[in-house]
Amino acid sequence: MAEGVGVLVAGTFDEEVRGSELPVLVDVWTEWCPPCKAIAPVLEAIAAEHGDRLRVYKLNGDDSPELVSRFGIMSFPTLLVFRDGDVVKRLVGARSKKHLLEELDGVLR
Repeated sequence: MAEGVGVLVAGTFDEEVRGSELPVLVDVWTEWCPPCKAIAPVLEAIAAEHGDRLRVYKLNGDDSPELVSRFGIMSFPTLLVFRDGDVVKRLVGARSKKHLLEELDGVLR
């Protein structure tokens, strides 16, 4: 995968997430959410530094209400971590890079 954060839409979600050999972190965000904007550079840094062990994608919740409903998302940002197509971790809210990496430690091994 090229370094950086990819963009998912409802039509590509299952293919990208289920088809990934690496764990996948999906940032479900919205334009109107200040914490979503705050975490964006953190996710870009993690994608650049750990792109060989983790795929990072953004999914606009306003554009994909069916996926928001499917995963029971009630707050933004919600970070969903998938392994083999299944959610293995759910994180709600923005956090620092250090804190997020600590929470992802088991996924990045």
